[in-house]
Amino acid sequence: MPTLQGRQKQGAAPGVRGAARYTRAVRITSQDDTCEVTCVHPEAVERARAALPEPDCVGRASELLKVVADPSRLKLLSALHLGELCVCDLAAVVGLSESAVSHQLRVLRAHRVVTFRKEGRIAYYRLLDHHVTALIESALDHASE
Repeated sequence: MPTLQGRQKQGAAPGVRGAARYTRAVRITSQDDTCEVTCVHPEAVERARAALPEPDCVGRASELLKVVADPSRLKLLSALHLGELCVCDLAAVVGLSESAVSHQLRVLRAHRVVTFRKEGRIAYYRLLDHHVTALIESALDHASE
């Protein structure tokens, strides 16, 4: 039964470049692949648990991130980051048909990411609020680093 025991000096885990440091002895058995230590820092665990959002909030946030994660929708949101645009202009920007853009905008509207106003027969879309703007900015900034 393979085990990892007695590693007390600080250093990276064996065979892993840039891994987190470790200072505690941990025994891992191949039988059930679990650690004998279940909680190394109980105070930190309790603080983290107390800070967790409510499950329904986590679910809604997860759905939002899934919606935003689609490349076509992210392109549309990036274009709307600069200001409102009509459907035909959005189609020209992202290289999709007006029908495809309208479909994606319906999905984004349903998830409260964009809103629109009508002027005659033309619908002008924009990002719903500063939270969406910050989310898109952060995602694009992070990706470009």
